[in-house]
Amino acid sequence: MEADTRSRILDAAESLFMEHGFDATTLRMITAEAHANLAAVNYHFGSKEALIEEVFRRRLTWLNEQRIAALDALEAEAQGAPLKPRQIVESFFGVAIRMAADSAGGRTFMRLLGRTYTEPSEFVRRFLAEEYAAVIARYKAAFFKALPDVPQEEFLWRFHFMMGAMSYAVSGADALRILGPIDDPDPEALYARLMSFLIGGLRAPLPEIHSKPARKPRSPRSA
Repeated sequence: MEADTRSRILDAAESLFMEHGFDATTLRMITAEAHANLAAVNYHFGSKEALIEEVFRRRLTWLNEQRIAALDALEAEAQGAPLKPRQIVESFFGVAIRMAADSAGGRTFMRLLGRTYTEPSEFVRRFLAEEYAAVIARYKAAFFKALPDVPQEEFLWRFHFMMGAMSYAVSGADALRILGPIDDPDPEALYARLMSFLIGGLRAPLPEIHSKPARKPRSPRSA
């Protein structure tokens, strides 16, 4: 019974955080949705911050484990040779897209994660940075090895844009409808379109960025 109550609270919190954001969602809203009471939240989690962490951890841990396992398998097969950029992109983003297609909670979580990228709180940003640290380090190393001609700073910008594209893609068709009438995308079609877009961005020509001329030092004013 306690495990069932804990799961109901997590499910309710995940859904409400996705819909309203972290600050606007109160514990009373969560307990009402979960048919629980505030004592149950305090018993299982201790605080709203700890509840937020557990909402992410229960799915993010699995997601990151799958990403590491996929990269381990690719690198073992490559036997020290650089991986193809497409392989790395598919192993990192493919797991997330498949989770987003899962109607048994994965879709809600990925939409919450997408919202978090665009409306992060300082607390959640720090927590996610810690949860992602090992995975991001492994994937950055794989990308740097696979793309030696792309400056590392430029790659970080591209990876940032890729994360944003994925977040927007899994947020649902509502945002897309501002461009015109469209049905909810088929998961396989969404996966194919997103992978094509991400690979294209990763392989795009380097931008021509001109450094701003250094400012001349100001002359001291005459006394």
